[in-house]
Amino acid sequence: MRFNVSLAGRIAAPLLLCFPLLAGAAALEQFKAFVANTRSARGDFVQRMVKEENGKLRTSNAASGTFLFARPGKFIWTYQKPYEQLLQADGDKLYIHDKDLNQVTIRALGDAIGSSPAAILFGSNDLEKNFALSEGGTREGIEWLQAIPKAKDTQFEKIGIGLKDGVPVAMELRDSFGQVSVLSFTRFEKNPPLSGTQFRFVIPKGADVLQQ
Repeated sequence: MRFNVSLAGRIAAPLLLCFPLLAGAAALEQFKAFVANTRSARGDFVQRMVKEENGKLRTSNAASGTFLFARPGKFIWTYQKPYEQLLQADGDKLYIHDKDLNQVTIRALGDAIGSSPAAILFGSNDLEKNFALSEGGTREGIEWLQAIPKAKDTQFEKIGIGLKDGVPVAMELRDSFGQVSVLSFTRFEKNPPLSGTQFRFVIPKGADVLQQ
């Protein structure tokens, strides 16, 4: 399954870090500590789509890649398998590069993110402005935070963030069509050194450019 621009553009990545003293703490407490103490991070992700059809759950083949982010609003989200695709934000614009087509789609960052998972993970610390946050219970040793977008025009009905020992280790993104995007995160590095031009996107030579 190919992760197209529409799907990829509404996913943007989450990250992990270690707060040993928060082990066993409620999800909201862990997540607020994570946001407050994480200016930037990088790591790996795996993503699957899950959809119910005829009473059975169908899972897509996994897509995987890497992420890098710096608050607020800067990130590089790279799909490496099964297809190469890049989502990159410089704090002002979002660039989506389909390498096979050599096509770049450019969007205003505010319009592209809004009340999306990216706003939670890459945006400012003012989460409760755009989301209603609540505890989501414990599953298999992971504490879950539930985020309901306050905006009515968002593509997601519910976002779940799973935390363990102060680290986001998973996300569940549920849309109005019964589809769930499930992401897991590994190899997290907190606050890595970054250059001043780390998030500057350079349009590849000969690429078709679409402005949205």
